[in-house]
Amino acid sequence: MSKRDYYEILGVERTCNSGELKIAYKRMAMKLHPDRNPEAENAEDKFKEIKEAYEILKNPQKRQVYDQFGHAGINTAHTSSSGFEGGFGDIFGDIFGDIFGGGSQTRDGRRVHRGADLAYRVELSLEESAFGVEKEIKIRKNVTCPGCNGKGTHKGHAPQTCDHCGGAGQVRMQQGFFSVQQTCPVCRGEGTQIKNPCHNCHGKGLVKEKKTLSIKIPAGVDGGDRIRLQGEGAAGENAGPAGDLYVQISVKKHPIFQREGHDLHCDMPISFATATLGGEITVPTLEGQLKLNIPPETQTNRTFRLRGRGLTSAHGGGVGDLHCTINVEIPINLSSKQKELLQEFEESIQAKRDRHNPQNSSWVNKVKSFVDDLTG
Repeated sequence: MSKRDYYEILGVERTCNSGELKIAYKRMAMKLHPDRNPEAENAEDKFKEIKEAYEILKNPQKRQVYDQFGHAGINTAHTSSSGFEGGFGDIFGDIFGDIFGGGSQTRDGRRVHRGADLAYRVELSLEESAFGVEKEIKIRKNVTCPGCNGKGTHKGHAPQTCDHCGGAGQVRMQQGFFSVQQTCPVCRGEGTQIKNPCHNCHGKGLVKEKKTLSIKIPAGVDGGDRIRLQGEGAAGENAGPAGDLYVQISVKKHPIFQREGHDLHCDMPISFATATLGGEITVPTLEGQLKLNIPPETQTNRTFRLRGRGLTSAHGGGVGDLHCTINVEIPINLSSKQKELLQEFEESIQAKRDRHNPQNSSWVNKVKSFVDDLTG
């Protein structure tokens, strides 16, 4: 099967500069990293393809050879069928080292890499987000192999100097007039090889494990907030430090309240009689019910503010308020008698419309003036 064009793999033009190339590589690698997409089909092969393309194009000499001769000009004698033997630990270090302060260092002759950051989504009720809650989550991630403590070697054995590069981690390939230095395909730049791998992890130093975590979610969190659990991400290669776990918060829609910052809003339907004569209604809050006095002649859409009945802000700023907006409900399914009484009531109101319905009277006068101007 023919290999895809390296520029096509990274989604860049052939004229792109090194900065554009690096940005495209990071974007693609972050999107397709197997640790972030454990269920994605062929994630490992796609990620190796991205790495191989970037390794060639980021090197000016290799890129020049590739631009002139294509894949035929690139020595593939030491690459796998997927085009690259490199591991994901050094890839992740390349991508996220400058973002999260990771990177690598020498430990017993091997490069140490920070583990991948992981993400987990937690959905809360409005009440849980308001008062805080403790949640248990289950994640599957790479952990340090207990059989070799992350070293990858069988007990009693140690990594040995790479036979192919002599421990340099780099090999020089002759391409016609060009001499190209590249990462050793056997040891992946480590300078050492594991010839007696651990039986538990098969030399990787990492194994997959399901883990249950208890997360304390503070009061006042909102949808879109993230909680960082340091060191709860995937374990690093060669016993490197673990990444972090980011818990993404989402909040379910509430049947009564709508949240706006740390304020709450709700609509309160009241009867025509209560709006007209006034009265006392029961208002729900997250902490129980309250009595709210409705003054006589309350109009629809009037909002009452209950101070301190909103939510505590997780980011500071005190406690929010509850805003109750009145909705005067028009009675339905009236009996004949009720309709007669209502008609009698309406006739008595119309006798002194300017006094009892000032808004309606004003609107009628404006309409009359408008019509007169049109026909004038």
